[in-house]
Amino acid sequence: MEDYVRIDASDAANIFGDFDVYLKKLEKNLGTDIILREDRVLIQGEGPAVKRTVRVLQTLSELSRRGNQISEQQVDYAITMSMENNQDELLNIDDELICHTISGRPVKPKTIGQKRYIDSIRDNMIVFSMGPAGTGKTFLAMAMAITAFKNGEVERLILTRPAIEAGEKLGFLPGDLQSKVDPYLRPLYDALYQIMGADSFLKNMEKGLIEVAPLAYMRGRTLDNAYIILDEAQNTTPAQMKMFLTRIGFGSKVVITGDRTQKDLPTDAVSGLDVALKVLKGVEGIGFIELDSKDVVRHPLVQRIVMAYEKYESKEASRRMRREDASRDKRKGKS
Repeated sequence: MEDYVRIDASDAANIFGDFDVYLKKLEKNLGTDIILREDRVLIQGEGPAVKRTVRVLQTLSELSRRGNQISEQQVDYAITMSMENNQDELLNIDDELICHTISGRPVKPKTIGQKRYIDSIRDNMIVFSMGPAGTGKTFLAMAMAITAFKNGEVERLILTRPAIEAGEKLGFLPGDLQSKVDPYLRPLYDALYQIMGADSFLKNMEKGLIEVAPLAYMRGRTLDNAYIILDEAQNTTPAQMKMFLTRIGFGSKVVITGDRTQKDLPTDAVSGLDVALKVLKGVEGIGFIELDSKDVVRHPLVQRIVMAYEKYESKEASRRMRREDASRDKRKGKS
């Protein structure tokens, strides 16, 4: 079977990438041959594969016409959505503009999971977002917080995370107290600079309207009319998480992000995020969003790394359960 799609010459390079790298990816993953002929693209292959390829190209063409710079992540996601007959969702997601970065780049959700995340933040006072690295948990929360701050919906931004080393001891750090905690908070600063700009951030920080601080600083406070983001929540203890959640005052909105597969707590310690998910399940006004490898929007290799670890950890969990079952059966046999 063969079919064709009309694509403007001005969009062709954007859709197919440098040296046709995206075209080759489409052919490999969809099992079709794609041939460029002036203002149209000819697709040859098996019937279902041709239909999927047509839908993917139409979606990418529309994204390009809207002014998007097509990325490899978008191509991969369009292919994934075509396999699920859900490619129209990609265009619906693209309609959701949160804000622009300081350089003018639009900040939008790029996957269905990210769109649900944004919707949940709008609909709930507190949102827990769990997922692997690269799923946009922190960046999208920051974009929503800064937009609310600029629109006058909240009076200040409070950004916090536990000050725990990622598996290594850094020893004593030089400088004053702020200098000592800044390395742990650097990811939050990076997002602030990218969306708000360094000058605007520093001015608002001097006025006390933006606060970036370790979680320990939250004790004893009541946070009214604020947008509060707790990042790396998997590294909280149950007591810290309870302390944080009971700081929330009137007119505030809270986003709590974490990756339960990357805990830096001592081996025998329980994560406050894990406990909170069990305790607060079903509580009205609290949203829970679980992002996965399909929502990774960094380099495609990161998505493959996340998927490989998920597969490995699933196998290890199955082996551990089998060993425990065998050990239990052995004990029963002796008794």
